[in-house]
Amino acid sequence: METESTGVPMTTTLPQEQAALSSSALLGAFVEFPKIARLSRECWITEKLDGTNAQVCITEDGQMLVGSRTRWLTPETGDNHGFMLWALTHRDELMTLGVGRHFGEWWGSGIQRGYGLPKGEKRWSLFNVSRWCLHGQTPQRIATADPRIEKYQDALPPCCGIVPVLYRGIFTTDACEAALADLRANGSKASPGFGKPEGIVCFHVAGNCGFKKTLEKDEVPKTLSAPNADLSRRDQKSSQP
Repeated sequence: METESTGVPMTTTLPQEQAALSSSALLGAFVEFPKIARLSRECWITEKLDGTNAQVCITEDGQMLVGSRTRWLTPETGDNHGFMLWALTHRDELMTLGVGRHFGEWWGSGIQRGYGLPKGEKRWSLFNVSRWCLHGQTPQRIATADPRIEKYQDALPPCCGIVPVLYRGIFTTDACEAALADLRANGSKASPGFGKPEGIVCFHVAGNCGFKKTLEKDEVPKTLSAPNADLSRRDQKSSQP
């Protein structure tokens, strides 16, 4: 191999596995570098609830599937803090959510912090705050790329809740810190009077991604945090009063 006086190779020989990527057979598999979202764009900051992740999936052929964060819930696999039983009991209402996957937090009595709810009371709060409004509330207009297009929120059935919105506006770290300070000073918005809320979730609309920050032990990975250790074990627990 020829080199200049600096010793830097003038040509490079690719390893066999890398050389294969340059073959003409892959010319049709070009992958474009993804666009990078602008940081100073709209975000939604919501209260992070300390419960257990739960989803309802409505299929195009009219079936309803119920799941936790890691598995489908069936009589064979077992329940997750009573969510499957609750969902089946409210099936008619939940079917009005429409086709798709609907994610939320199942929280309350007997789950993690409990939030001071009476014995046995649990709630399901959906995450998609831009799409939904609570039953009985007036749907708000949803921002679209084309302002001429009017799109409004859908109303949830009475059995469903939604995670509380703490802020909607241009993303700044100051907005995140202000939301945390509000929770620290005034307690949970989801369960007024409960003084130990968990933290926030900041969803960046343009980036289509969310970030969380907790009031306590934010620097500690969740798998090492004693109260929340072993998600899979928690998920396997059956319904508790």
